[in-house]
Amino acid sequence: MNDRNAALIETFYDAFARRDPDAMERCYHPDVTFGDPVFQELEGRDRVMGMWRMLLGRSADLSVTVRDVTARDHEGTAHWTARYTFGRTGRKVVNEIDAQFRFEDGLIVRHHDDFDLRRWSKMAMGRPVGVVLGWTPMLRARIRSTAMQSLQEFMGTR
Repeated sequence: MNDRNAALIETFYDAFARRDPDAMERCYHPDVTFGDPVFQELEGRDRVMGMWRMLLGRSADLSVTVRDVTARDHEGTAHWTARYTFGRTGRKVVNEIDAQFRFEDGLIVRHHDDFDLRRWSKMAMGRPVGVVLGWTPMLRARIRSTAMQSLQEFMGTR
Protein backbone atom coordinates (compact mmCIF):
# COMPACT_ATOMS: atom_id res chain seq x y z
CA MET A 1 0.00 0.00 0.00
CA ASN A 2 1.26 3.42 -0.95
CA ASP A 3 -0.10 5.73 1.74
CA ARG A 4 0.61 8.92 -0.23
CA ASN A 5 -1.40 7.76 -3.24
CA ALA A 6 -4.20 6.44 -1.04
CA ALA A 7 -4.33 9.85 0.67
CA LEU A 8 -4.51 11.50 -2.76
CA ILE A 9 -7.60 9.43 -3.64
CA GLU A 10 -9.16 10.23 -0.27
CA THR A 11 -8.38 13.95 -0.76
CA PHE A 12 -10.04 13.89 -4.18
CA TYR A 13 -13.25 12.34 -2.86
CA ASP A 14 -13.27 14.53 0.25
CA ALA A 15 -13.14 17.58 -2.04
CA PHE A 16 -15.86 16.06 -4.24
CA ALA A 17 -18.09 15.47 -1.20
CA ARG A 18 -17.51 19.12 -0.13
CA ARG A 19 -18.34 20.25 -3.68
CA ASP A 20 -14.91 21.88 -4.03
CA PRO A 21 -13.81 21.52 -7.67
CA ASP A 22 -10.66 23.58 -7.14
CA ALA A 23 -9.42 21.10 -4.53
CA MET A 24 -10.41 18.20 -6.82
CA GLU A 25 -8.43 19.79 -9.66
CA ARG A 26 -5.28 19.99 -7.53
CA CYS A 27 -5.34 16.16 -7.35
CA TYR A 28 -5.15 15.81 -11.14
CA HIS A 29 -2.08 15.86 -13.37
CA PRO A 30 -2.30 18.45 -16.20
CA ASP A 31 -2.37 15.56 -18.70
CA VAL A 32 -5.10 13.60 -16.89
CA THR A 33 -7.52 11.45 -18.85
CA PHE A 34 -10.91 10.37 -17.58
CA GLY A 35 -13.32 7.74 -18.83
CA ASP A 36 -16.64 6.28 -17.80
CA PRO A 37 -19.64 4.64 -19.49
CA VAL A 38 -21.18 8.03 -20.35
CA PHE A 39 -18.29 10.39 -21.11
CA GLN A 40 -16.09 7.54 -22.33
CA GLU A 41 -12.83 9.49 -22.83
CA LEU A 42 -11.93 13.03 -21.82
CA GLU A 43 -8.37 14.32 -22.15
CA GLY A 44 -6.71 17.11 -20.21
CA ARG A 45 -7.44 18.68 -16.86
CA ASP A 46 -9.61 21.45 -18.35
CA ARG A 47 -12.05 19.03 -20.00
CA VAL A 48 -12.08 16.58 -17.08
CA MET A 49 -12.66 19.35 -14.57
CA GLY A 50 -15.24 20.92 -16.88
CA MET A 51 -17.21 17.69 -16.57
CA TRP A 52 -16.95 17.64 -12.76
CA ARG A 53 -17.88 21.34 -12.51
CA MET A 54 -20.88 20.79 -14.77
CA LEU A 55 -22.06 17.78 -12.75
CA LEU A 56 -21.58 19.61 -9.45
CA GLY A 57 -23.45 22.62 -10.77
CA ARG A 58 -26.41 20.57 -11.93
CA SER A 59 -27.02 18.60 -8.77
CA ALA A 60 -27.85 20.56 -5.64
CA ASP A 61 -28.36 17.42 -3.57
CA LEU A 62 -25.29 15.42 -4.66
CA SER A 63 -23.83 13.26 -1.91
CA VAL A 64 -20.54 11.38 -2.42
CA THR A 65 -19.03 8.67 -0.22
CA VAL A 66 -15.92 6.59 -0.86
CA ARG A 67 -14.71 3.29 0.54
CA ASP A 68 -12.28 0.47 -0.20
CA VAL A 69 -9.42 2.76 -1.25
CA THR A 70 -6.27 0.91 -2.26
CA ALA A 71 -3.13 2.30 -3.82
CA ARG A 72 0.27 1.14 -4.90
CA ASP A 73 3.12 3.11 -6.44
CA HIS A 74 1.53 3.53 -9.86
CA GLU A 75 -2.12 2.52 -9.59
CA GLY A 76 -5.04 2.56 -7.21
CA THR A 77 -8.72 1.75 -6.85
CA ALA A 78 -11.73 2.94 -4.90
CA HIS A 79 -15.44 2.32 -4.73
CA TRP A 80 -17.64 5.35 -4.47
CA THR A 81 -21.34 6.05 -4.26
CA ALA A 82 -23.09 9.06 -5.76
CA ARG A 83 -26.58 9.94 -4.54
CA TYR A 84 -28.48 12.70 -6.34
CA THR A 85 -31.63 13.72 -8.15
CA PHE A 86 -31.40 13.38 -11.93
CA GLY A 87 -32.35 16.82 -13.22
CA ARG A 88 -34.25 15.86 -16.37
CA THR A 89 -36.66 13.52 -14.61
CA GLY A 90 -36.49 14.45 -10.93
CA ARG A 91 -35.80 10.81 -10.09
CA LYS A 92 -33.46 9.78 -7.27
CA VAL A 93 -30.28 7.98 -8.30
CA VAL A 94 -27.87 5.92 -6.20
CA ASN A 95 -24.96 5.08 -8.46
CA GLU A 96 -22.33 2.56 -7.31
CA ILE A 97 -19.03 3.22 -9.06
CA ASP A 98 -15.69 1.41 -9.20
CA ALA A 99 -12.78 3.75 -9.90
CA GLN A 100 -9.30 2.94 -11.16
CA PHE A 101 -6.40 5.37 -11.01
CA ARG A 102 -2.88 5.74 -12.39
CA PHE A 103 -0.43 8.11 -10.74
CA GLU A 104 2.37 10.21 -12.16
CA ASP A 105 4.41 12.94 -10.46
CA GLY A 106 2.36 12.50 -7.27
CA LEU A 107 -0.93 13.25 -9.04
CA ILE A 108 -3.76 11.32 -10.72
CA VAL A 109 -2.94 11.00 -14.43
CA ARG A 110 -5.64 8.47 -15.32
CA HIS A 111 -9.08 8.15 -13.74
CA HIS A 112 -11.55 5.58 -15.02
CA ASP A 113 -14.98 5.04 -13.47
CA ASP A 114 -17.07 1.98 -14.21
CA PHE A 115 -20.76 1.53 -13.39
CA ASP A 116 -23.76 -0.33 -14.75
CA LEU A 117 -25.26 2.03 -17.34
CA ARG A 118 -28.41 -0.09 -17.58
CA ARG A 119 -28.98 0.12 -13.83
CA TRP A 120 -28.25 3.87 -13.85
CA SER A 121 -30.65 4.53 -16.74
CA LYS A 122 -33.47 2.64 -14.98
CA MET A 123 -33.01 4.81 -11.87
CA ALA A 124 -32.53 8.08 -13.74
CA MET A 125 -35.25 7.66 -16.36
CA GLY A 126 -37.55 4.99 -14.97
CA ARG A 127 -39.21 2.15 -16.78
CA PRO A 128 -39.64 1.48 -19.66
CA VAL A 129 -37.45 4.27 -21.06
CA GLY A 130 -34.50 3.57 -18.76
CA VAL A 131 -34.55 -0.12 -19.53
CA VAL A 132 -34.48 0.55 -23.27
CA LEU A 133 -31.79 3.24 -22.96
CA GLY A 134 -29.62 0.96 -20.89
CA TRP A 135 -29.84 -1.95 -23.32
CA THR A 136 -29.92 -0.48 -26.81
CA PRO A 137 -26.56 0.54 -28.30
CA MET A 138 -28.18 3.29 -30.36
CA LEU A 139 -29.85 4.85 -27.34
CA ARG A 140 -26.75 4.43 -25.16
CA ALA A 141 -24.95 6.40 -27.86
CA ARG A 142 -27.65 9.06 -27.51
CA ILE A 143 -26.98 9.34 -23.75
CA ARG A 144 -23.28 9.77 -24.51
CA SER A 145 -23.90 12.29 -27.27
CA THR A 146 -26.23 14.36 -25.09
CA ALA A 147 -23.72 14.34 -22.23
CA MET A 148 -20.88 15.47 -24.50
CA GLN A 149 -23.03 18.19 -26.05
CA SER A 150 -23.93 19.42 -22.55
CA LEU A 151 -20.25 19.48 -21.61
CA GLN A 152 -19.32 21.43 -24.75
CA GLU A 153 -22.08 23.96 -24.08
CA PHE A 154 -21.06 24.25 -20.42
CA MET A 155 -17.41 24.79 -21.29
CA GLY A 156 -18.34 27.33 -23.96
CA THR A 157 -20.13 29.44 -21.38
CA ARG A 158 -17.21 29.54 -18.96
